[in-house]
Amino acid sequence: MVDALGNPLKFVLTAGQRHDITQAKQLSIDITDAAIIGDTAYDADHFIEHIKNQRCKPEIPPRKNRKQPREYDASLYKERHAIECFFAKIKHFRRIFSRFDKSCQSYLSFLYFVGTLIWLR
Repeated sequence: MVDALGNPLKFVLTAGQRHDITQAKQLSIDITDAAIIGDTAYDADHFIEHIKNQRCKPEIPPRKNRKQPREYDASLYKERHAIECFFAKIKHFRRIFSRFDKSCQSYLSFLYFVGTLIWLR
């Protein structure tokens, strides 16, 4: 999760074959009165309800196969590029994109270190 400027706020490390929606509630648990922007992979009724219960506004485009499409602000959704820019920033560190670390703990530790470096720029 990143803020509006693309600075990292939270990391949750999962296995490569796991879907992102499994950790979405954990990432957004302390967020209130904000717009939560995500791609169509986060368009699940239980997650949308969770966002609304936290007094947040979901800016998640509906999937194409949804029977009742939801409205979303397309201009605000364009701000999602902040997370993509963050991914581009961390890929400047070879140890991150090559996944040299064997354990999850050391990989996540280096990810936090890189997040700190990005905040200090």
